Amino acid sequence: MGDSAGVSVNGQYPPIQELAKTAHIKNFEQYEAMYKRSLEDPENFWGDLARENLDWFRDFDQSVVGTVNKGDVAWFLNGQLNVSVNCIDRHVKKHADKVAIIWEADEIGQGREITYTELLEETCRVANAMKHAGVKKGDTVAIYMPMIPEIAFVMLACTRIGAVHSVVFAGFSADALRDRLIDANTHWVFTSDEGKRGGRTLPLKQIVDVAVDGLDFVRNVFVFKRTHNPEVKMNPKIDVDMDEEMKRHRPYCAAEFMNAEDLMFILYTSGSTGAPKGIAHTTAGYLLYAMITCKYTFDLQPDDIYACVADAGWITGHSYIIYGPLANGVTTLMFESTPMYPDHGRYWDLIQRYKVTKFYTAPTAIRALMARGNDKIKEYDLSSLKILGSVGEPINPEAWKWYYEVVGNRQCYIADTYWQTETGGHIGVGLPGATPMKPGSCTKPFFGIDFVVTDENGNEIKGNDIEGQLCIRKPWPGMARTVYGNHNRYLLTYMSTHKGLYFTGDGCRRDKDGYYFITGRIDDVLCTSGHRIGTAEVETLWWLTVLLPKRL
Repeated sequence: MGDSAGVSVNGQYPPIQELAKTAHIKNFEQYEAMYKRSLEDPENFWGDLARENLDWFRDFDQSVVGTVNKGDVAWFLNGQLNVSVNCIDRHVKKHADKVAIIWEADEIGQGREITYTELLEETCRVANAMKHAGVKKGDTVAIYMPMIPEIAFVMLACTRIGAVHSVVFAGFSADALRDRLIDANTHWVFTSDEGKRGGRTLPLKQIVDVAVDGLDFVRNVFVFKRTHNPEVKMNPKIDVDMDEEMKRHRPYCAAEFMNAEDLMFILYTSGSTGAPKGIAHTTAGYLLYAMITCKYTFDLQPDDIYACVADAGWITGHSYIIYGPLANGVTTLMFESTPMYPDHGRYWDLIQRYKVTKFYTAPTAIRALMARGNDKIKEYDLSSLKILGSVGEPINPEAWKWYYEVVGNRQCYIADTYWQTETGGHIGVGLPGATPMKPGSCTKPFFGIDFVVTDENGNEIKGNDIEGQLCIRKPWPGMARTVYGNHNRYLLTYMSTHKGLYFTGDGCRRDKDGYYFITGRIDDVLCTSGHRIGTAEVETLWWLTVLLPKRL
């Protein structure tokens, strides 16, 4: 399948032998055996992982019931647990002073580090502040915040008391935020006075004020101070100064016993038609899937410094900045800035300073940095890196090779991850110690993911060297359970195109070796000014405005 020098043989690059020695999945044969068991015996495969990797207040009676076709899937029946306990408390018992979060602020040198003990205390203070304001188990809380540690505190505090969080990316307009508040009937909103990104100041509180104007059901807006700008207006009727409020509450809050299928969070995603869909994820299945995909994809080890430089406002931030890494007890880095600020060496600088071992970014960023040449990257020591991840869209072979050869020096595994908001975690990805790599391919399905390639009529196309529409046959723990408040839309969008299958909405090619290549969206097309534009194009343009603000 390749050689140990990191050189392509027949289009494949071998796994990194040094990683394989200590990897959780050490070879392709082990992957194949585990994958086979995950499809043939999901009850015990996922049941074993759930009991080995999560702490439960009450053990579950059965791992899974329901089918994809009916949209009635449930995992870990009658089990009880708490997400924040699994992400914080149990790690405090083992290594209280270990750094949980490294915050890399927009301005170099202004960040901070939060230990697991500090994370527990801050999470509990936020949880107590919410309870004091009347937030109860099952209530929905909106979060419109920049990439500061407090966004993690709030998300984890919601899970601690059983509130359902709805994180809205802090780049969306007041109208977009307002629509999401109305859809989920959200009574509480968390924000900050302002945000910082790429040297720019973002008027977040001002945007929230416009969004909540006239919404009588919004009871409180909780405001953290990021810039401490005295000109940011506070409304004494509903606004709560969280800098002061945090001082009033004790750093202990008992964790709620949550049922495995209790709603954990809503995350809105755009569709081809209609209003944004509130993708709803439940507690145990989502947490386990985020944890296990993070553990195996990035081969997480106790001493890792793991950096996903996405935003918590997207599913990537939920699964692979907050919940996945923290459930595994590693150190996770939160990045407030952009790869181009103050110059295009920002990624390489933070990797060198923190000795980052696992790094996760988007192909658009990789391409933008590749276009700047290799001189800058040569100024930095990137030898700490072991795994380089790619997320958000298929990575083209040219960018893949640059990432592998220049950034990784042919010594790092490239984890090209394919997944969606709806899947909760990776569904197509290679494993560092086991799977040979192919540029442009997400390689093989993750455990429990039964890929099916169909024609446009839903007929399965078997064999290799084929192309069609990508579907999934069997349920997996991380799959979204519904569209919030509209289960019929969930069934129509994902379960009705091809009966008996979950429809990803993506086209794919399966090559002669059984490797998967995602070819693009089938269903999501925007029409503006007479032009048909795919959402991937819009996402790319957005990324460019973030990465190259002074050049557009």
